[in-house]
Amino acid sequence: MLMNMKDLLAVAHRHSFAVPAFNISNSMLLRGVVEASEEAFSPVIFAIHPDELAFVKPSFIKAAIEEAHQASVPVCIHLDHGSTMTQIMTAIQAGFTSVMIDASTLPLQENIAISRQVVELAHLVNVSVEGELGTIGTTGEQAEAGADEIIYVNPDEVETFVNATGVDTLAVAIGTAHGLYPKDKKPELHLELLKEITARVDLPLVLHGGSANPDEEIAMAVKLGINKINISSDIKNAFYQKVRELLADTRLYEPLTFYPACIDAMKQVAHHKIDLFDATGKAALY
Repeated sequence: MLMNMKDLLAVAHRHSFAVPAFNISNSMLLRGVVEASEEAFSPVIFAIHPDELAFVKPSFIKAAIEEAHQASVPVCIHLDHGSTMTQIMTAIQAGFTSVMIDASTLPLQENIAISRQVVELAHLVNVSVEGELGTIGTTGEQAEAGADEIIYVNPDEVETFVNATGVDTLAVAIGTAHGLYPKDKKPELHLELLKEITARVDLPLVLHGGSANPDEEIAMAVKLGINKINISSDIKNAFYQKVRELLADTRLYEPLTFYPACIDAMKQVAHHKIDLFDATGKAALY
């Protein structure tokens, strides 16, 4: 069942759970996300970053749309961190049901103006919009773009931004970074800041950079109002660690001989995240 993000997260917001947004950039990751979500009977978001979309091409979205229509659980197809109107329009034309406009590095009024323009265009075709305030950190070159230093969201700006733009959901920077954290870097969520934000606005909130954060912090963030959590590095790392392990046997060359085990490795991580977000079984609510 293919849905937009507004309708998908309205249920999560009402019932206080978070929908996982798994970044997919090849057909094996897509298959693993679908299988894990159906096994857990959890709603799911297929997230694709503009760099990933440039790699897989818009034709890949046709396969994702077909998987969504055939899935036994609710699915949203979401553009992650779109930063230009060209990227937004490419995604809408390809069939995405949700887009993110990330103008968070710009001054507040410029962020509002661009986000409002995207909302006006996207809503005409029933595509939902995610905005962002504050900046997400980054942990390295392979991770999605982020700021060298995390800029925490200013609670005073949240209500202004939401009312002025009409976004359907809002990503808030409360202490996460994209990618896998190095050993000398400890992720830490500012949960008191999250409490202040949820006291001011009543809409689904998004946590980016959800890989590698302590489970207890993530679980608490969900209880406090986070309804969508982005996971990319954790599932990809599990998948490709298994690929490396199996390719050590030089006799293997057929994809069918090693990809199923890699998908299973990735699915174990996906199942853990789905349980952690309290999304298991929640497809029954739709």
